[in-house]
Amino acid sequence: MTTTKSPAIVMLRRNFKHIARNPTSVFNAVLMPIIIMLMFVYMFGDAFNVGVDYIDYATPGLILLAVCYGLGATATSVNSDMTKGIINRFKVMDVSRGAVLVGHVVASVLTNLVAIAALIGVAFLLGFSPAASALDWLGVAAIVVLLGVAAGWLTVALGLAAKSPETAGMAAVPLVMLPFFSSAIVPADKMGPGLRQFAEYQPFTPIIETIRGLLSDASESGDAIAAVAWCVGIAVVGYLWASATFKKRA
Repeated sequence: MTTTKSPAIVMLRRNFKHIARNPTSVFNAVLMPIIIMLMFVYMFGDAFNVGVDYIDYATPGLILLAVCYGLGATATSVNSDMTKGIINRFKVMDVSRGAVLVGHVVASVLTNLVAIAALIGVAFLLGFSPAASALDWLGVAAIVVLLGVAAGWLTVALGLAAKSPETAGMAAVPLVMLPFFSSAIVPADKMGPGLRQFAEYQPFTPIIETIRGLLSDASESGDAIAAVAWCVGIAVVGYLWASATFKKRA
């Protein structure tokens, strides 16, 4: 008996094969966040007075950074599909347009989860000691997945809008840099005027503070509401933008 696989599953498998064949994307998505963790904890950790062990403070921000570091490869992959004629082949094969985009987003989210699992494992080796309960960890997982979906759709939209794979990869750079201008590395109140206000009101800070609160068993509802609102808003904008651009260009 033969079975017909969902087009989204087929696209997901295709994206994972591409990722596995591209060592650079694997390095950026999985290993780079770990290298940054080692750099900040061992090289700069003693320079920051954050009131707790620096590894406990930095890990939530580095979790978010791990989500962002794989986005360049996603944007490049999406743009390559558009500019190299792959989408036209899928249209001939009667593959759903939505399946192509969903495959990229799901592959991005699953890659994020692998990177975050590796990052947290290294964090525990470095002395990470969260006070989170099982329910808190479930909340962290939910926020991470929601953020991954939001960032995935926005990145897919950026990849579709770019003129070439090279510019698509560069379009994701602001998303990679934005966590450094949040409370990921140091508290926002320790930053200078202007930068402090930007860090306090940009979207990544409430997301980081929500994860940090859950891991320390001291979450605040205000940060959680803002984090969910930002994630949902980014996901909706990214989805609508990606869908409109895909219909226009495909």
